[in-house]
Amino acid sequence: MIIYINDRPCEAKVGELLLNTAKNSKSHIGYICGGNGICQSCFVYVLEGAECLSSPGQDEKAFISDKLFQEGGRLACRTTIAREGTIRVLTRAEHFRRIVLGLNVPGFITYARMIGYNVTTMLPSGASSIVTRVQEGRLNPVDTLGKIASGLGPASLLVYNTFIETFPFMQTPVNLVSGGAKGVLDAASGALCTVSGGRLHLPGSTCQTHDTPPAVIERVTIKSK
Repeated sequence: MIIYINDRPCEAKVGELLLNTAKNSKSHIGYICGGNGICQSCFVYVLEGAECLSSPGQDEKAFISDKLFQEGGRLACRTTIAREGTIRVLTRAEHFRRIVLGLNVPGFITYARMIGYNVTTMLPSGASSIVTRVQEGRLNPVDTLGKIASGLGPASLLVYNTFIETFPFMQTPVNLVSGGAKGVLDAASGALCTVSGGRLHLPGSTCQTHDTPPAVIERVTIKSK
């Protein structure tokens, strides 16, 4: 079946998470926490087809206010395609980009107020949910840190691509200064490599220490008389 993420057709199947559908179709939804349901970076607005999706669970309810649920808000890492139908979703990043491009000042103010309200209102329940999940063994801190590290690469690309799409005239300066998203990823990967002892790298990045072929050692035989 085909669903639409930011008006882009994406191949999907029943039983699949919205987040995975986006990842498989290269229509990335942010997921800094790696899909653990603790950061809200994969927040989306369901514009059509809410009845074709799974009902919100406790993990979502701990982070999304009733007002945002009424606006169609969901966490893509916790929302499953329940049955076939027409589904259209808009990511938070794309929603914000369209507000900026449209110079919609009233819309921006409303958006900022809504997000601010959700953060301040849901912070206690969100923190409590994380503690409870850890205590119940449903959230492994070590595994979570690994997923966060693996999610930094796609998240960085999402931010970079959204910025360039919104301000295309900035593409050349950004590329010249930082080498684009690739340069950012490579620098971040080098830092993670140092911290983790060479065991942790970002997707799509390189590491000068470990990607460089080892130097060839020339053996010399010394004979004594």
